Amino acid sequence: MHAIATSEAPAAIGPYAQAIVADGWVFTSGQIPLTAAGQLAGSDIESQTEQVFDNLSFVLSAAGASLAQVVKSTVFVQDLNDFVRLNAVYERRFGSHKPARSTVQVARLPRDVLVEIEVVARIAV
Repeated sequence: MHAIATSEAPAAIGPYAQAIVADGWVFTSGQIPLTAAGQLAGSDIESQTEQVFDNLSFVLSAAGASLAQVVKSTVFVQDLNDFVRLNAVYERRFGSHKPARSTVQVARLPRDVLVEIEVVARIAV
């Protein structure tokens, strides 16, 4: 088991790794819409979701995987009224790939962002 750290995605804002690789599986920590420099990326759900996917892509790449290898995602959203707009970005970023997913509305997210996503991926062997 080993931790993943990449400077292309924002550093963890707590005592955790950006991702852990164990037995060919990648478990990412929840990614929020911060740039690698720690700046919030936009104020709307679309721009924030785009940044989250950029961050996930960078972390997965550092682990030797990609969005195409994601088997499960968990989406935390501040307001389910944003679901349709979030889903449009989600569908475009995954393309024809359709991993299993859970979506949960939460009371609050770190830095008061609108969305956080974590994924589990399988590294191609």
